[in-house]
Amino acid sequence: MKAALRILSAGPGTTIQDGGRHGYLRYGVTSAGPMDPVSHATANMAVGARADAAALEVSVGGVALTTDRPLALAIVAAGFVVSVDRTALPSNATFQLLPGQVLAIRSGDRGSWGYIAVEGEIALPKVLGSLSTHTRSHLGGFQGRALLAGDTLPVTMRKKAGEWETRVIKAPWLDCSPSIIRVIAGPQHDYFSGEQLAIFETSPWKVSGRSDRMAYQLEGPKLVHLRGFNIISDGVALGAIQVPGDGQPIVLMADRQPTGGYPKIANVIGADIGRLAQARPGDILRFGFISVADAVDAGRQLQRAMADGLDLMPLIRTSFTSEFLLERNLISGVVA
Repeated sequence: MKAALRILSAGPGTTIQDGGRHGYLRYGVTSAGPMDPVSHATANMAVGARADAAALEVSVGGVALTTDRPLALAIVAAGFVVSVDRTALPSNATFQLLPGQVLAIRSGDRGSWGYIAVEGEIALPKVLGSLSTHTRSHLGGFQGRALLAGDTLPVTMRKKAGEWETRVIKAPWLDCSPSIIRVIAGPQHDYFSGEQLAIFETSPWKVSGRSDRMAYQLEGPKLVHLRGFNIISDGVALGAIQVPGDGQPIVLMADRQPTGGYPKIANVIGADIGRLAQARPGDILRFGFISVADAVDAGRQLQRAMADGLDLMPLIRTSFTSEFLLERNLISGVVA
């Protein structure tokens, strides 16, 4: 069965993102994908979709949309203001959007990225195996660009529409908000003295207004290189923190370039990249070095927590009763 999501309004930066376009970095094609991979995966899990399925990523500019058929959706947008026909919903919730109803997501008191997942599949052609939108190269998503008012997204529904009770998503892995973003030493950390590494770790860093999906630029004390700020360009990973000549760190994000020629002082660990992504311009970040072993352990802990949820997600496909998932407290609390 087919449904259609029609975009009524969309602020800058609302795109379609799946798990990313992998395997092409050697050819200069970045992976794109969600800015907050954990929130993106959680939204998909909540409607029984694959964790890396395509979903709408909503920026602080917000979005409003409607549907032509009853369609089960999940919203994971902590800090945003969510409503259906001007009736407030929790910012993390599953519900059924009925034909003609208007779902609106607007910027709230915190958070930079929210996600809308569908119980089904966004039926658009993949580019290099992915629906992720990379606007700079006009790849993927909807015509390779951000969504605009008037766009219509076809959705292939997995099952006949049925009643879907509105529920608050209570995913424990979304509740952890460390005050310090954990990092491991970067491949060129030896381009900085011990004193400079300490300054990087102990100083507050403000997120610049020049930040976007490609990189978050930070403002703080000037970091001084030991032996220049140019290196032979090499590959960069998600969360790599470059320090150019002005001494102000740059955290490379989902739409990062494939290679870079500035020393990388550190790299944000995978378990914390989404929390960093949710920072807004003006927010203050702090970093803390951990070992590679601890970074791996943090990733495994996150995977185990999410796997506990994934064990129960198939129930969503066969039952919309009020009992599903309550045993693990992943989704609870009926909303009128």
